[in-house]
Amino acid sequence: MGNALFALHGDEELGSGGNANAVADVVEASNDETKLPRILVAGGVGEAAGALYLALFRSPAGLFLRNTRLLYSYYVVLVVVILYGIAQAWTGLWVSHDRRRRTVGMTVLALSILPLLFLAVLGGHAILK
Repeated sequence: MGNALFALHGDEELGSGGNANAVADVVEASNDETKLPRILVAGGVGEAAGALYLALFRSPAGLFLRNTRLLYSYYVVLVVVILYGIAQAWTGLWVSHDRRRRTVGMTVLALSILPLLFLAVLGGHAILK
């Protein structure tokens, strides 16, 4: 199993940080039309899974407990991020069938930064809680 893993990725890629490789893949996807669908699907599934995890297993804390509107807005925003992640993954599949749809894929990829930052803030807050 280990040999198959090294066959897919170079030794130097496995040795460096995973976050740096993910960011590099996103940047390369903007230049390479074959990597764009893969990044869209992986990013969408990751965002949806992260938001679903926060919604099901992590209760809101801090500011969200002051008011019921804030509590409801926490879950509403997480549902929106889940739906956006699913839409992003679907866009990756849609872009993969026709290379002329690349502009739509690039727009969705650029807009995916906002839900990702929101998940990073909430996930980091839940871990430090």
